[in-house]
Amino acid sequence: VQLQASGGGLAQPGGSLRLSCAASGSIFSINVMGWYRQAPEKQRELVASITSGGITNYADSVKGRFTISRDNAKATVYLQLNSLKPEDTAVYYCKAQIQPIFPPAIAHYWGQGTQVTVSS
Repeated sequence: VQLQASGGGLAQPGGSLRLSCAASGSIFSINVMGWYRQAPEKQRELVASITSGGITNYADSVKGRFTISRDNAKATVYLQLNSLKPEDTAVYYCKAQIQPIFPPAIAHYWGQGTQVTVSS
């Protein structure tokens, strides 16, 4: 099982980016999927999460600007980043709670990070 993230890059303040993260491998089910970020010299923090049923949760700092969504058929989670601010600059990581087909032990999996830089 692995998660592959994509979509980071450079954006101007007020701009937008869209991140994607696809899970692959021998997967039985995926429960919560989410995005975290880590800025230089700061701890990794939760940005947003979404359950398999579509219930979402956001950090206060991104509410109203970022939107998380998922396509269960494609085992993919998305993060739409709008109204970007310089303080959104960080490495963004996706995370998913996955039950593989075998061994059938639920575990948390991380994708590789993708850099988001907001600068004029």
